[in-house]
Amino acid sequence: MQSYPSKLLEQAVNELAKLPGIGRKTALRMALHLLKRNVQEVESLGTAIIKMRNDIIYCRECRNISDQEVCVICASPKRDHALVCVVEDIRDVMAIENTGQFNGVYHVLGGIISPIEGIGPKDLHIDGLISRAATGTIGEIILALPTTIEGDTTNFYLYRKLTAFNLQVTTIARGVSVGDELEHTDEVTLGRSILNRTPYESGLKQK
Repeated sequence: MQSYPSKLLEQAVNELAKLPGIGRKTALRMALHLLKRNVQEVESLGTAIIKMRNDIIYCRECRNISDQEVCVICASPKRDHALVCVVEDIRDVMAIENTGQFNGVYHVLGGIISPIEGIGPKDLHIDGLISRAATGTIGEIILALPTTIEGDTTNFYLYRKLTAFNLQVTTIARGVSVGDELEHTDEVTLGRSILNRTPYESGLKQK
């Protein structure tokens, strides 16, 4: 077991090692790096993290992270509010925005249906999407979820829920490889997949 010359260093390593993808060796390097920086820089980092955790809120419209009650995307009059792209999480919003190919708005589910992980429809922000669809102001909903079994299951569940409304349900083209998450797809491929989206019903007929 690693021996530390300082309990304070050990505590810092323990906390850093809780971050995803950070092992204890990497955590130790990070802690020692911070120890070499001047106090003001480390305090700025700490303040930024604390403010992020305490002050960031979720948009009341789409559940994207925001500094205000309504995020900048939902608040923009330049966006097509009749076009809604449904994504798994905030990283997908960032990935799609980076393509520059989408001018609609979003709905962040906060996950996908996964019985193995104990995640069901009630654990996701599906009711908010249904409420938006019920307003009658949406013309098309794009299902842009991961091309995995869980993603397909969620797509089908949402499609069944959305058939009650007078709107078009589409899905991104399969330029995104099966099993891939949107955040790991290159911008050109992702952009084309959105532009070349197809009616969800077409995919059902092919199966």
